[in-house]
Amino acid sequence: MPEDEAELTQPAPEGTDEVAILLEGEIEVLGRMPWSSNATYLVALHRDGIEARAIYKPHRGERPLWDFPSGLYRREVAAYELSESMGLHIVPTTVLRDGPFGEGSVQWFVEADFKQHYFSLHESRTDLHDQFRGMVVFDYVANNTDRKSGHCLLDARDRVWGIDHGLCFSSEFKLRTVIWEFGGDPLANEHVASLRRLVEAVPLRVAALLDDEEVAAISERAEELITDGVLPVDDSGRRYPWPLV
Repeated sequence: MPEDEAELTQPAPEGTDEVAILLEGEIEVLGRMPWSSNATYLVALHRDGIEARAIYKPHRGERPLWDFPSGLYRREVAAYELSESMGLHIVPTTVLRDGPFGEGSVQWFVEADFKQHYFSLHESRTDLHDQFRGMVVFDYVANNTDRKSGHCLLDARDRVWGIDHGLCFSSEFKLRTVIWEFGGDPLANEHVASLRRLVEAVPLRVAALLDDEEVAAISERAEELITDGVLPVDDSGRRYPWPLV
C-alpha cells in the first residue's frame, strides 16, 4: 500500500451514488493490502470528477480452499445484499464487476480509525452495543466463519461496519466469531421481522450468488434464531476465528 495513501483520495461527498461509482468508475490500482491471504487491492475510482477509494478482490487472486468453493468474491457481494435486505446496512456497498485483474468484488472503502476494533469498542463504547447485536444476527444467518475483531470498523459518524465476508454462507454450520458477549440477549423486534422475511424467501439478489443448499440454509438459520428468541451462545467455547484480531 502506498505510504501516503491518506493523501491520494478524499472522501466522496455525502449522498454520493456509491453503486454507480463502484460499477462505472475507472479503476486505478494503488497497491496491495498487507496481511491478506488472497490478493486484495486498494484502488481509486474515478467518475464524474469524484475520486473514491475501494477494495478490489479479483477471482484470479484467490487461493483454493478445501472447505469453500472457488469464487469467494461472490460471497462478498452476497453479504452486502443480505445486509441490505435485512435492513442492517453493516456491510459497505459492494458490487460485482470486471477490473484490471478480471472479475471480482469491489467494495467501498471505509474511512475508519484502524486502531479501534471490536474488543476495544466493546469495552469503551457501550452506545455501539445495539449495532454489534445486529452484527451478531447477520453473522449467524450468513454463517460467518471469520468475524475477527479487526473486521469491525468504526467510521467518523459512529457507524459500525463489518468487512471480509468471503468465508460466509456454507450450508454446513461453521460460525466463528469474536462477538459472544451478547449471547442470550433477546432478539430485537426489528431483527425478528427481518428474519421472518428470510424464512419466507431469500432475496434473489442474494440467492443468485450462492448454490441452492446455501440459500436454503440461510432460511433455516433465520428460523432457528426466531425459535430460540435470543442471540446465540457458544456452549463449546471453540467458535472463535484465528487470529482473534
